[in-house]
Amino acid sequence: MNVRGDYERRYPILLDIADGLASLMSEHLTACERVDRISARAKSVHRFMSKAEKLDDNGSAKYEDPLSQIQDQVGARVTVFYKSDVHAVKQVLMRYFRPVESRDLVPASEWEFGYFGWHAVCFFPSELIKSDWPSLDTPQFFELQVKTLFQHAWSEANHDLGYKPESGDLTSDQKRMLAFASAQAWGADRAFDDLFQELSSRPALQIG
Repeated sequence: MNVRGDYERRYPILLDIADGLASLMSEHLTACERVDRISARAKSVHRFMSKAEKLDDNGSAKYEDPLSQIQDQVGARVTVFYKSDVHAVKQVLMRYFRPVESRDLVPASEWEFGYFGWHAVCFFPSELIKSDWPSLDTPQFFELQVKTLFQHAWSEANHDLGYKPESGDLTSDQKRMLAFASAQAWGADRAFDDLFQELSSRPALQIG
């Protein structure tokens, strides 16, 4: 199996379908307030191969068939202002997309700070699939994320700093620094949402 070659052949289709997905999501979310960004991207060949070649704890290949098992070959993300906006956007999107699975990401322990947000794996809408695309090169699913600005900033920075292969393993102090930054982001996220909820519940001032 030539995984790299097969993915390189599929990649132009992924780029096309990612563009269509971003446009479709923008249409669906036109009426939603406090949406900062809507995006969809195709996983690069380099990143796909890095994931496809991962080993499990036993040293065996994590994916027997990466082209069918890796579900985020196309990833879509909606970034919103506040935590309470996540639920509103999620409800709108679920009217149009059919999820295979969905979950709220929360660290396993209260003493851990890390990835938060809502993730789902969804079928591609049929209107995005072109009839002349070879079925073997057309993925069925895409990964969908809805995150706040702070959740998005944390996950992007953590991925960049914590998973640089050239840096090797992080030291204990470096891991603590990442955890501290995550805790700060969690607190800021909570504070902004609480303040938004409090101000939104105030009665409007009557003038005159």
